[in-house]
Amino acid sequence: MNHPIHRRSLLARGAALSAGLCAAPWARAQAAWPSKPIRFIVPYNPGGATDVSARVIADKLGQRLGQTLIVENKGGAAGILGTDMVAKAAPDGGTFVFTLSASVLTNQFLFAKLPYDPQKDLTLVSQIAVVPVTLVVHPDVPARNAAELQAWIRKNKGKVSYGSWGIGSYAHLAGAYMSQALNADMSHVAYKGEAPMLQDLLGGQIQMAYASASATKPHIETGKLKVIGVTGDQRMAALPNVPTLGEQGLKDDAYRICGFVAMAAPAKTPMEIVQRMAKEVNAVVQMPEVNEKLVAMGFNPVASTPEAFMASYKKDAPVWEQLVKVSGAKLD
Repeated sequence: MNHPIHRRSLLARGAALSAGLCAAPWARAQAAWPSKPIRFIVPYNPGGATDVSARVIADKLGQRLGQTLIVENKGGAAGILGTDMVAKAAPDGGTFVFTLSASVLTNQFLFAKLPYDPQKDLTLVSQIAVVPVTLVVHPDVPARNAAELQAWIRKNKGKVSYGSWGIGSYAHLAGAYMSQALNADMSHVAYKGEAPMLQDLLGGQIQMAYASASATKPHIETGKLKVIGVTGDQRMAALPNVPTLGEQGLKDDAYRICGFVAMAAPAKTPMEIVQRMAKEVNAVVQMPEVNEKLVAMGFNPVASTPEAFMASYKKDAPVWEQLVKVSGAKLD
């Protein structure tokens, strides 16, 4: 027996079909994400802490997402080349940059011109970890804490040298800020990397430096370097007994802020994909074996939401901009 087709039923079906067709391209992509391998672009050379942490997280993340994650190194130009690649990639959830704060935050204040605008061409996904650093001195420096170090620097105006792993690095910016704040006329010595900087600090060619815990901890434990304190709002998980500079009275934002390891996607990446990726990254970072590896590298794991990352970014960006101005650093 044939049943009549009611006009109301036809209209309802037509409306549903029309809506489905209109939403089809992005809706289908989001519902199926990830339907293809995902690329993590690390804008630095292989073997560094950023590269290692990207591979540790990618391995676990791939298992959770049921998809292959490919880590690609695109080093060069202080992280600019690889970050620009992501900024210009399709916003389909297939490409993310796994990077340090330099390429998505401080470079915009250091370089006269960037091929991308980090605040317009990228979408922040997750601040995976903050990266405080140690303030260390040669054992001959007669200071055990921040107050004694400041007094010694003032007493030796124009005679103290501090190192950095490059112009515009936090080690440079923080040292320049301290020199100005104390009217100390300290000399900045820029090196091509942290290793040669520490080599000269160990040899006494320079007297102090800000440096990563992963690099300084072995020398602190053997007494070859003295640690004055660590930057950031919280003590470093890798050195829990070392007080922050803030705890010792250095409350300036210059000593509070830290670099970070983070993920970002091309602008216009669907927010559903951004939120899903952030959620999965958070779950991975909380895994004990992943958390322990990040801590061992001197990181304080965070794995924030996109919203929390943006709030932190907006809070710290003016501080970084001011530090760059104080240092006088400018790169082409």
